[in-house]
Amino acid sequence: MDTLDIAVRLGVATLVGVILGLNRDLHGKATGVRTLGLVSLGSALAVLSINKGSSAEASRVIQGIVTGVGFLGAGVIVRNAKGHLVHGLTTAACVWVTACIGAACAIAEWQVVVLGAVFVLVILISAGPSRRRSAGAGCARSQWRPSRRRQAHRARLARSCE
Repeated sequence: MDTLDIAVRLGVATLVGVILGLNRDLHGKATGVRTLGLVSLGSALAVLSINKGSSAEASRVIQGIVTGVGFLGAGVIVRNAKGHLVHGLTTAACVWVTACIGAACAIAEWQVVVLGAVFVLVILISAGPSRRRSAGAGCARSQWRPSRRRQAHRARLARSCE
């Protein structure tokens, strides 16, 4: 594998992670462009690092990524004080699937990468509003506001640029 091939695989992994992260960022979620870009890139790096090994070694690395990133995703899942409402499941799932897409980039399964990313984006874009409508919230897009954490972050950035 030459340097250009490695760069393409890592670049595509990072780009797909950033695109998925952009959706999460626009919805004010804890993980965003940087986190998902790094998760995808890290997965691709881990798989590429054993490129001279056997397919059994690659399989073990991918299994480790899937398990390890599952624990990373568990860190964004939060329950409310009463334990009834759980938040962050979609974000955790997005972290996990981004790692899987990064691993697919490393082994150059481009059809899997493209179709996987398209399906993830379709789910993230289309499933959210329909779920809110069915819950009776009637939330229009114009009423959406970034989270307080995101607003504070943007305010800090604006102050630092002055």
